[in-house]
Formats: sequence, C-alpha cells, structure tokens
Amino acid sequence: MKILHVDSSILGGHSVSRRLSADIVARLKAAHPAAAVTYRDLGAEPLPHLSGAVLAAAQGPQAVSDEVAADLKAGAAVLEEILGADVIVLGAPMYNFGVSSQLKAWIDRIAVAGKTFRYTANGPEGLLKGKKAFVALTRGGFYGPDSGMNAFEHQESHLRAVFTFLGITEVNFVLAEGVNISPEQKAQSLAKAAGEIAALAA
Repeated sequence: MKILHVDSSILGGHSVSRRLSADIVARLKAAHPAAAVTYRDLGAEPLPHLSGAVLAAAQGPQAVSDEVAADLKAGAAVLEEILGADVIVLGAPMYNFGVSSQLKAWIDRIAVAGKTFRYTANGPEGLLKGKKAFVALTRGGFYGPDSGMNAFEHQESHLRAVFTFLGITEVNFVLAEGVNISPEQKAQSLAKAAGEIAALAA
C-alpha cells in the first residue's frame, strides 16, 4: 500500500487538522505495517497558484522561463504523487467557509484532463478509480445541517465534489467542528473525531 499524506493548514504544530490526519495515517500504518508514506506539507511548502504562463507551457514544447520551468516540475511531482498512491489522507481545515488557498493550489495541480479525468461523449470520467481517501476536516464553528450555517459550508462539499469528479468515490470524512468555541467543545470534538478514526481503521 502507498499512502499519500497531505496537510494544508498554515498553523504548524497548533493545527488540529494536522493532528487528525497524522492519527489517520498512524492507524493505517498499524493495520498495514509495510505501507509506504509520502508526505506533502502545503502549509510549509506551498505550491504556486496556477498561472496562465504555466497553462500555456503545459500545452506543448516551448521556451519557458526558469520560474515557469520550476513551476511545471513542481506540478508534475504533485501529479505523480497522487497517481502513484493507493490511499490519500488529507488534512483540510476550513478557512473562510472553504478550503485553504494552499489546498486549492494543490487541487488545481491534480485535476488534469487526460491524467486524472477525461471528457467523453457521456460527460467527464474520473481516472483515479480504485483509490481511497480519508479527509480530516476541522472547523472553528458549526456548519452542519442543523446549525443554521449550512449554506456557508464549502469545505466538505467542495472536496467531495473534487474527489468524486476524479473517480475516487470511497471518501471517508472525519470531522471536528466547533473547535474554537471553547476548550470543552474542542476536547469533545476531538474525542468524537478520535472515535471516528478508530472506526475507519477497523
């Protein structure tokens, strides 16, 4: 088994999503000791946001600047990581109702026509079939169906759409929300998430 572990929080050691994604990887490793893990920290080493120059260069051979060449190399590395993975573990905090811009930059590098999806006469087809994803979601407040804030939730819904579009239909979400409400609520949310992680690994 090859595990791709991706964190997208900018909070370093203070990040709740990093803690949960690491717990998921640890559980998977305990169940599959021979599993190999590739780790990418989008907070510490963010990818450049997709540019018109990079899109143009990706269309075919042409002279490019050193900056664009480095950008293309980084994008190719990210793409190869997800193509080679059997399982993707993602730490994804909510920032301003959606995913971090660092994570969006990663998504823009893995959603590549002809590589991870293709257009057909019957509509788009995901090419990452057979892979599994585990996503650790964290939120400072509450955005569930009964919260009154569900219309502002563009985190889980966005990631579910992306993975499904790419052909990954087995996506397991672990959620810790309300972590900024109070220390007591944070502890309660983390305990609930820990139980969900234990159940997923089982």
